[in-house]
Amino acid sequence: SVYVTEEKDPQFWNAWAQRTLKIALTRQSLNRNRAKNLILFLGDGMGVPTVTAARILKGQLNGQSGEETVLEMDKFPFVSLAKTYNTNAQVPDSAGTATAYLCGVKANEGTVGVSAAAVRSQCNTTQGNEVTSILQWAKDAGKSVGIVTTTRVNHATPSAAYAHNAPEALQAGCKDIARQLFENIPNIDVVMGGGRKYMFPKNESDIEYPNVAKHSGTRKDGRNLVQEWTDKMQNKKGYYVWNKNQLLSLNPNNVEYLLGLFEPGDLTYDLERNKETDPSLTEMVDVAIKILRKNPNGFYLLVEGGRIDHGHHEGKAKQALHEAVEMDRAIGRADLLTSAHDTLTVVTADHSHVFSFGGYTSRGNTIFGLAPMVSDIDQKPFTSILYGNGPGYKIVNGVRENVSTIDLQENNYQAQAAVPLSMETHGGEDVAVFAKGPLAHLLNGVNEQNYIPHVMAYAGCIGKNRDHCMSKSAAGHFHPTFAGVVALVTISRLVY
Repeated sequence: SVYVTEEKDPQFWNAWAQRTLKIALTRQSLNRNRAKNLILFLGDGMGVPTVTAARILKGQLNGQSGEETVLEMDKFPFVSLAKTYNTNAQVPDSAGTATAYLCGVKANEGTVGVSAAAVRSQCNTTQGNEVTSILQWAKDAGKSVGIVTTTRVNHATPSAAYAHNAPEALQAGCKDIARQLFENIPNIDVVMGGGRKYMFPKNESDIEYPNVAKHSGTRKDGRNLVQEWTDKMQNKKGYYVWNKNQLLSLNPNNVEYLLGLFEPGDLTYDLERNKETDPSLTEMVDVAIKILRKNPNGFYLLVEGGRIDHGHHEGKAKQALHEAVEMDRAIGRADLLTSAHDTLTVVTADHSHVFSFGGYTSRGNTIFGLAPMVSDIDQKPFTSILYGNGPGYKIVNGVRENVSTIDLQENNYQAQAAVPLSMETHGGEDVAVFAKGPLAHLLNGVNEQNYIPHVMAYAGCIGKNRDHCMSKSAAGHFHPTFAGVVALVTISRLVY
């Protein structure tokens, strides 16, 4: 390949490193602007091995060997690590972690929008232990707010932005999460994802899959939340859409509120998406930003690539990695529609998975391929991608399955796992946090995951810690508050 030739020359590597150094030197002048807009891209289950493998896949999809590819998130100037544990769990879940990176408080597994004083499945422990999210802080500050996800909109990640629940608990008069979406923070400007069936009365047929029982409405209270929302937004330029055509035919300049529910449950995997009827994450993000950015006060947007996690749980690395590549495309689209001058963008994961790839594969080896040698113990080939546990565990006639006769490129191939489980588990190691834009440099080092929204709120002058916002210079930079005070004293002396 072309790489092999030029890469043999030391000058190739020296020149590349010097270019990188030049860019790094420009980053010494830090962006201290106020963040008008805040965007959080959350790759659910997107641990570091997933990022690396997705990078290789994205390059290979473009006909390259892959390793040298630069993801959109790789271009962010500041990268740090987040510690993901929940207050009661070494290896966390998506609910407790979402409370950390959205509400700024670590919490128990299985709980969203409540502190660690609340107990999973015990609804009566919610009261008095609610914590508010950065979405709420942004709304209170006059910003537009949005949620875009590839899962159902009442799933763990998005729900921590608006709900307060020990989720499995619906007894004792607790509000279900779908209801909380519409009632807790009135007028969320943009909501897009799946989850139609949770909005409609039990057994009501779905518009896209009529008379398919599993897709019919599930609400026991007989309410039609979509109709209620539509009625409320009738004279407020609010639109409900359920397919790609409706979404893309909207003129964002004429839309103030948007509710898009594109599937009864989660959206389909991107590899299986019907490109005629279902929007991609990139297309949803595109419309969301075009609607939200009209607000002169700016916006807060939560974007979740939520099915990276599902692919890994099912042992289907190909699905997971294609989901991650699609999220990277959406990051690129957001970059085109915003400016790092006034927009703080953060990309991270809630937790990792026990997904790995290794085996001394050669350069450009398909990421879904075999290691170059067989095992010296059982004399069988093995794939580079493996899971520590999960549904891919397979014993045939008392020995490990021989994968050489299997189509490893198949979308739903389940990579081999060391321990049999019906669902692969999360991983407990730290996750990467990529940041660019105003005050992105505050996301450095190794931090607790709940630090993230505190930085975003500080940069955007929302939430509780706003003292520094009173002292902005005409150039839009932050100055220490005391400098502002000194200046005022000096001016008053001159005047008098």
